[in-house]
Amino acid sequence: MRSSFAGRVWPGAAAVVLFAVFAFPVYWMFATAFKANKDIVSDTPVWFPASPTFEHFERAVHADGFWTLVGNSFTVTLVAVALSLVIALFASFAIARMRFKGRKSFVLVMMMAQMAPWEVMVIAYYLIVRDAEMLNSLLPLIVIYTVMVLPFTVLTLRGYVAAVPRELEESAMVDGCTRAQAFRRVIFPLLAPGLMATSLFGFITVWNEFPMVLILNKEPASQTLPLWITSFRTTFGDDWGATMAASSLFAVPILILFVILQRKAVGGLTSGAVKG
Repeated sequence: MRSSFAGRVWPGAAAVVLFAVFAFPVYWMFATAFKANKDIVSDTPVWFPASPTFEHFERAVHADGFWTLVGNSFTVTLVAVALSLVIALFASFAIARMRFKGRKSFVLVMMMAQMAPWEVMVIAYYLIVRDAEMLNSLLPLIVIYTVMVLPFTVLTLRGYVAAVPRELEESAMVDGCTRAQAFRRVIFPLLAPGLMATSLFGFITVWNEFPMVLILNKEPASQTLPLWITSFRTTFGDDWGATMAASSLFAVPILILFVILQRKAVGGLTSGAVKG
């Protein structure tokens, strides 16, 4: 009995400790955003803002070009994620369902591309974009970010497509559906968890990306929000209150998207496969 009780307690305790380790920096960021300047620079840590203030958020939102950067970030992120999902959807179906020469080599190349650090490609991308005379434009960022998240998206969706029983697709084709119709009516609805997971990963990756836009887009009007976070400085040094407020605002869309997708992703992959 004692060992059984310990076996139930220790995993829960470990989960609580792990959650605290990861959650504390997030809490500290949000808490600091509401602290007065004297509490932020105090030698004694102020764990809870005694008198919450919104002045840091006001300074962050009223920064030059804030709403332009918000529009740029959403445009680049949503378009890149949508393009990667569309391309990966057909590529993953081909890899999982069809047999063609070079299929295994293609999967291996995708894995290698996923493991490669994209930072080493910054100089090459800069030279290509510069020669194309497309610096300070959102289009190169969209293309680069699409390519950046594509390997993970293809490999992840491949697993979801392979998990869908072939019998479902074959039954739809026996009932008169073409292969395209069977894919659209049978397979595609069952890929919702995979699409949500990959879209969340792609959104976080593109939303947080910093080096590419730093190198390719020097004009403030063509930059994105990650550069905005680094812009809060005064003659006395970094403005930590405004920086934490900007970081908190920057994290809100990701938190909202995570809550929405997590709620809708509940359920098995083929839970509705046999329903009429």
